[in-house]
Amino acid sequence: MQYTAGTSVAGAARVEGVKYDEDIVKMFLIASVTWAVVGLLVGVIIALQLAWWPANLGLPWTTFGRLRPLHTNAVIFAFGGNIVFTGMYHSMQRLLKTRMWSDTLSRIHFWGWQLIIVSAAVTLPLGLTQAKEYAELIWPIDIAITLIWVVMAVNFFGTLAIRKVEHLYVAIWFYMSFVLVIAVLHITNSMAMPATLTRSYPVYAGLTDALVQWWYGHNAVGFFLTTPFLGLMYYYLPRISGRPVFSYRLSIIHFWALVFLYIWAGPHHLLYSALPEWAQTLGMIFSVMLIAPSWGGMLNGLLTLRGAWDRVRTDPILKFLVVAVSFYGMSTFEGPMMSIRAVNLLSHYTNWTIGHVHSGALGWNGMISFAMIYWLVPELWKRPLAHPTWPTAHFWLATIGIVLYTVSMWAAGLTEGLMWRAFDDSGLLKYPNFVDIVNQLHPFYWLRLVGGLMFLTGAIMMAINVFQTISRPSSSTAAAA
Repeated sequence: MQYTAGTSVAGAARVEGVKYDEDIVKMFLIASVTWAVVGLLVGVIIALQLAWWPANLGLPWTTFGRLRPLHTNAVIFAFGGNIVFTGMYHSMQRLLKTRMWSDTLSRIHFWGWQLIIVSAAVTLPLGLTQAKEYAELIWPIDIAITLIWVVMAVNFFGTLAIRKVEHLYVAIWFYMSFVLVIAVLHITNSMAMPATLTRSYPVYAGLTDALVQWWYGHNAVGFFLTTPFLGLMYYYLPRISGRPVFSYRLSIIHFWALVFLYIWAGPHHLLYSALPEWAQTLGMIFSVMLIAPSWGGMLNGLLTLRGAWDRVRTDPILKFLVVAVSFYGMSTFEGPMMSIRAVNLLSHYTNWTIGHVHSGALGWNGMISFAMIYWLVPELWKRPLAHPTWPTAHFWLATIGIVLYTVSMWAAGLTEGLMWRAFDDSGLLKYPNFVDIVNQLHPFYWLRLVGGLMFLTGAIMMAINVFQTISRPSSSTAAAA
């Protein structure tokens, strides 16, 4: 399957004789840009709190423990979720040559998702939480997520049913795994007995609860931050570069190998715990095996740019895409390595893990999202960017920022791990006072703050650029005037 980068949205719709629903794409895109700034701003605030504790302000609602889950939920489900839905609603209609099955369901999905995000922004600072990583939201919001997800799924599969083409391009398969697996993960991990309107008890206990949680937690990363973004990569990278996918056969192998292996990797979060050793080993083995499909997908993405590398020097959108795919490869190598017991003994519970997560979330998810936004805005609103030189500045701010962030956290993590394991000549801990280790991390925390500020500054520039662009009259309107 081949795409021509110069084909306009309006032109594609006319050629195919289908009037696509562009409004829903615009709505999700605007929401994504908005929540990107909010989520990253909260991230910078909590980074400052770790480097300088008075930034907690002495209030319960503004402490690190309250704002940290707000940051993760805002970046993953608000920024990340909205950009995934932007790309899905935009690309699905073109790949299937049909309008979405129901405009009404599309709008319910949009407004319902934004209401869920606002609910999270209210409840998490109030301390209303289930205390589960990536699944902190209280049970009424969990039910709302399920209902909105069903609405989205009905619209998704309804659109598949009325498609005008027989073949399902590989991006659709990645989207399908996202829709189906996230539903299973969310429902299974969120099963609880309500006690009050804001409190509940999980149906699982002890180690079972931990295993289900990290089966969910790891695969939330796999099927919320990986498979749908790979679907976006397989659509937008060829479309933007004007080059066909390097190997369509490899993209199919990439899909099936990834979705089969990923679902088994969750136990690597529970190494050196009470989890049976065979389950820990299973998680480790499947994690290491994940390198093969992940790097196959990375190479497929980079090799798609053959013949277009000369444009990477001058096109900031292609720069974002190249760095995004490169970070995908790096983070999917680092993750399996960290799941190996000997490495995990050094890395677990340290800032190394924080650096790894952010290299994937900001380096992979963030950079491909920025590329999509910069390409879609002129296409959808039919006007050039208000500040055409800003994306290049944004690219360098984001790239240098995430490198500073990641390297500082790697260094902090190695410092922690080595100091925790250090013994003196008599066999006693060399650093028995935990605060002594924490004091060694201050320079790295300040460096992380600088990197985060750079990344946030780029996002703010993007938001200003986008909102000033869409507020200007379109080129056709200006010509008519």
